[in-house]
Amino acid sequence: MRKRIQRSMVMVLSVTLLLSYIILTLIIYSRNMSMLESEVKQEARYIQAAINISGPEYLEEMDGVDWTTRVTQIDPNGEVLYDTRRDNSTLENHSGRKEVMEALSKGEGEDVRMSDTVGQEMYYYAILLNDGTVLRASKSMDGLVRTAVSTLPVMAGVAAVMLVLAYFLAKWQTRRLVRPIYELNLEHPLDNDTYEELRPFLEAMDRQNKEKEAVSNMRKEFSANVSHELKTPLTSISGYAEIMKNGMVRPQDIPVFSERIYKEARRLITLVEDIIKLSKLDEESVELEKQDVDLYELTREIISRLSPQASQKNIHMEVSGEPVTYFGIRQILDEMIYNVCENAVKYNNENGRVTVWVGNTLEGPKVTVTDTGIGIPQEHQERIFERFYRVDKSHSKERGGTGLGLSIVKHGALLHGAKVSVDSSPGRGTRIEMRFPQERE
Repeated sequence: MRKRIQRSMVMVLSVTLLLSYIILTLIIYSRNMSMLESEVKQEARYIQAAINISGPEYLEEMDGVDWTTRVTQIDPNGEVLYDTRRDNSTLENHSGRKEVMEALSKGEGEDVRMSDTVGQEMYYYAILLNDGTVLRASKSMDGLVRTAVSTLPVMAGVAAVMLVLAYFLAKWQTRRLVRPIYELNLEHPLDNDTYEELRPFLEAMDRQNKEKEAVSNMRKEFSANVSHELKTPLTSISGYAEIMKNGMVRPQDIPVFSERIYKEARRLITLVEDIIKLSKLDEESVELEKQDVDLYELTREIISRLSPQASQKNIHMEVSGEPVTYFGIRQILDEMIYNVCENAVKYNNENGRVTVWVGNTLEGPKVTVTDTGIGIPQEHQERIFERFYRVDKSHSKERGGTGLGLSIVKHGALLHGAKVSVDSSPGRGTRIEMRFPQERE
């Protein structure tokens, strides 16, 4: 980063120097051109005044003078009558020269071009004399390229000094700029007093730190809960088995104890299976192979699987709606709907009712599960999707819940971009909606 900043600063200075060189060359050229025009015009007017007063003989009298300005007299037909540089008889006709034509028509004219006679770029200024002839004064000038070349050594020297100075200044400035970054306290990002531009980055880092801390705390809590949940059925199984081993059970009570061991073992297996499902969803190691799933048919299969469990409490279950095809992960969709429907049976009253509706809405496919069970108090509704959280803790064991079913529903919804909402009140039952996003074509 430091090297990039240094290179950028030196590059900016180099470009600035180059632009300054070009601009300075143009300014010098323009200034020289302006001064040259003014000088040639002034000199031409002096000579014009002298000729108008003394006649053409003035040029012959001044023939021996070392002219710095080339002076030419041209008649109306373009013939050269006098020239300070060459014999006028050897010069070609000047009637086609721009400055001459303008002088004959307007009284004065000017032009800048390369001279065939002198071989240099010249500035020409022509003015009409009283006798009808044209007096032309011209002077060689440095072209733009020549001006640039002449200023190049000076600019190169200045550029070399400036670049060396800029290099050391860039190093010093870079160290000063990056020092606050090196001194950042990443454990507490918002406590840093640094550049305002880094504020979004530090806020994002602070959020990430808090999320990591929350995940860490959640894992610790999860581990503690898992240990407790696993220990409970294992302790029961161990206790019942020990009683049977020590012969403290009457033969007629052995089936009762065996059934209790079986139930606790089944509860333990269910708990382990749910933990494995959640771990896979957390690690995103679940097979993400999506397919078209008919949610209506899938729900009917789930209700059929839950029928024996519902019949034990004489709960009536029914499915209504219409066939809905959704592109998702069948296994996860099955577990989501199954867990919601299973909870509707577990926490329902004797002779209760579970109604499931599956269909399409304007927002997308929706599955609604309504029961006539014990209901959920308002203060608990936001937490029922947490792991191992149970509203009815006193009866959780006898109802057979692991506290992970709705947590699996939550993870499955996140995986499919779905939304889960709960509407419930104690004694009036519960309504859970799973709204899936509309498929994009």
